[in-house]
Amino acid sequence: MNRIDGRKNDELRPVEIIPNINKFAEGSCLIRCGNTQVLCTASVEDRTPPHVPYGEGWVTAEYSMLPRANRERSRRDISKLKLSPRSAEIQRLVGRALRAAVDMKKLGERAITIDCDVLQGDGGTRTASVTGGYVAMCLAIRKLMEDGEIRQNPILSPVAAVSAGIVEDEALLDLCYEEDSNAMVDLNCVMTGDGRLVEIQGTGEGRAFTIEEQQKLVELCAKGIRELQKLQQDILGGTA
Repeated sequence: MNRIDGRKNDELRPVEIIPNINKFAEGSCLIRCGNTQVLCTASVEDRTPPHVPYGEGWVTAEYSMLPRANRERSRRDISKLKLSPRSAEIQRLVGRALRAAVDMKKLGERAITIDCDVLQGDGGTRTASVTGGYVAMCLAIRKLMEDGEIRQNPILSPVAAVSAGIVEDEALLDLCYEEDSNAMVDLNCVMTGDGRLVEIQGTGEGRAFTIEEQQKLVELCAKGIRELQKLQQDILGGTA
């Protein structure tokens, strides 16, 4: 099939990560994946939630879409007096993904909160939040090390995420909105730098899918994630 933007089936959208976009946050970046844009900021606090074991740190995330991130204005979560189920699901995914990248004992008794605010959504906002959130987190940890707050780098491995799906019976990498909305199968994948899976979220929208199709989609995601992790390391100078 001919994709809407002319990409090959296994090709990512153009990706750009601009670091240090916010001068106040300990770490920040703007990530652009095609027409999707997400602002990621990392904030450090010298305290942890009550459930965290003594001597260990914590990483968590919050996610939100700005009112005109979509084709029509959406209400802010605060105006509804509660977080939307979709935002709650996504921020839990981002938090789990980023915690997989960190040695909590080396981080020490501090919490890093990654705020992911979608400026413009065109598919893949949750995966862009993971990929950009990792960069913002690493920049915050780099600052902690430069300031002498921690001695050992707690980063265990790069983490990135991307989507894949089946559209018109063809497996495609990194779906834009139009492709995602017409996908028969939609899958989001988070992986570490050595190719281990952190999480897979797969849904048969128009039909059930086979184990072989799932494997095909995961392989597509693995290819895309390797490319994203190379970009992450280029941005970070290969030091985090």
